[in-house]
Amino acid sequence: MNYEELVGLRDKVAVVTGAASGIGLATCQLLSEAGCHVVLLDINAEAGVQKADEINKLGGKATFYTCDVTSNEACKSVIEKINSEFGRIDVLFNNAGVIRRKNIVDHSEEEWDLVINVSLKSVFLLSKYAIPVMAKNGGGSIVNTGSGWGLKGGDDAASYCAAKAGVVNVTKAMAIDHGKDNIRVNCISPGDTDTPLLRGEADQLKLNVDQFLKSSGVDRPLQRIGTPQDIAKGVLFLASDLSSWVTGTTLVVDGGGLA
Repeated sequence: MNYEELVGLRDKVAVVTGAASGIGLATCQLLSEAGCHVVLLDINAEAGVQKADEINKLGGKATFYTCDVTSNEACKSVIEKINSEFGRIDVLFNNAGVIRRKNIVDHSEEEWDLVINVSLKSVFLLSKYAIPVMAKNGGGSIVNTGSGWGLKGGDDAASYCAAKAGVVNVTKAMAIDHGKDNIRVNCISPGDTDTPLLRGEADQLKLNVDQFLKSSGVDRPLQRIGTPQDIAKGVLFLASDLSSWVTGTTLVVDGGGLA
């Protein structure tokens, strides 16, 4: 059996949220290299169109749709469009997320709702409409982006910790409910990764970005922060036939930070 047969993603349709940058973009690029037609979803239309064009120019297959992942109507509509165009969804990577570095007292209700809606509600909405499409075609793989802070607490990030803990546990519930449809559901929990989100944290905390990134990796056994490609490789594993008997689990990719 060759590599392509082991991975089993040739000509599959993979839908990725938060796809215009960071972990989402790196995953789209890797899934494209593995043979998927990737569907990029993001609220940033300009960046999304550009990144999809770049994948296509490299010989891949990519389509972009603008999607507000906090909107029921937008999520329903985009899944209907994808089903109409491709007739299938084989992989769903629920990756969109935001963070606000504040404790409970300092949070506004609007900030709390934003983080919960983008990072957790979106998992519910996209999965709600994608799962029936997967089921009618014999199954698929859903990967949700959690966090190390979904498994342990963190400072000044109350809403983010709440959202990511929800992602970790709803992954288990979804795996139990939809295993009968041959749909595997897993969670990937990155440690600090060099993305626009992490760099934005430095701004929120009023810290020097370079120093913040360095300090985020120095205490890890591998002594560095992650790259988007590090996380994308984990998503590829969970999305592909390489993990054909893996469901309901959380894969921590954090350079040993939780250890």
